Amino acid sequence: MKPFTYERAHSPGEAAAAAARNQGAKFIAGGTNLLDLMKLQIEAPTHLIDVNGLVLNIIEATAEGGLRIGALVRNTDLAADQRIRRDYGLLSRALLAGASGQLRNKATTAGNLLQRTRCLYFYDTNQPCNKRRPGSGCAAIGGFSRAHAIMGVSDACIASHPSDMAVALRALDAKVETVKPDGSLRSIPIADFHRLPGDTPHIETVLERDELITAVTLTKPAGGTHVYRKVRDRTSYAFALVSVGAIIQPDGTGRVALGGVAHKPWRVEAAEAAMPRGAKAVAAQLLAGAKPTHENAFKLSLVERTLASVLAEAKG
Repeated sequence: MKPFTYERAHSPGEAAAAAARNQGAKFIAGGTNLLDLMKLQIEAPTHLIDVNGLVLNIIEATAEGGLRIGALVRNTDLAADQRIRRDYGLLSRALLAGASGQLRNKATTAGNLLQRTRCLYFYDTNQPCNKRRPGSGCAAIGGFSRAHAIMGVSDACIASHPSDMAVALRALDAKVETVKPDGSLRSIPIADFHRLPGDTPHIETVLERDELITAVTLTKPAGGTHVYRKVRDRTSYAFALVSVGAIIQPDGTGRVALGGVAHKPWRVEAAEAAMPRGAKAVAAQLLAGAKPTHENAFKLSLVERTLASVLAEAKG
């Protein structure tokens, strides 16, 4: 691990200002992803800004009838909150499908959104990776790509996003609230928060370098049946090959988002009009333009089958 300096922030604005002053700064909360990356020297911040002391660990009602989830709310606490379990069951189920109990006890709402890909080549510093070192190439293309993306890929990167929570938030139409060093605030729709790789896969979100996430907001409850189904190589502590997060209304309409298939949570709102016609019709639109490799082409049928299972569960 390389040397770095450290400070504790006492307010969100102070944390953002500290990041602006230090070119190589990173925010740290639970550290469940950042510390691993530092040990491997994939991340090498020169300055760490500890935000754990900020009052960003509260879940509170909004004037619009939704919920505001502080950036530092731990995944365990969020999944167990009675309001989340009752009105946003999809989010609770997605959180409980992720990582392990120990990691959920430390991982935060903001950190979960910002976790980096688990691509094997990203973690192997002996391999070329445009996400780790821009312009070096992508070893996953032509390599072992079973777990990689099939949607929104580019010639520079085929990595998939690992978050379960983000898939649920995409289906819930969440917004990400931030603060900048000058004190200005921003609210970013979750649909716009994560970027597709294009030719700059190392730029993963629309956040500016010194912008701090302060909360995630949820709209008023959508009702319906909430289902999160995660297909993986083992039943615990594994990332999704394919996951489906869905909110299904009694008339068969609803929302659906996919995980494990793209560089960001994947949702195509136009496809949701086909939900009353069944999984095949929805999957055809969700996966239009797919570019699988020979090793992950099975995800095309796996999405359809998993979605069919979710729709069947919702119908009881």
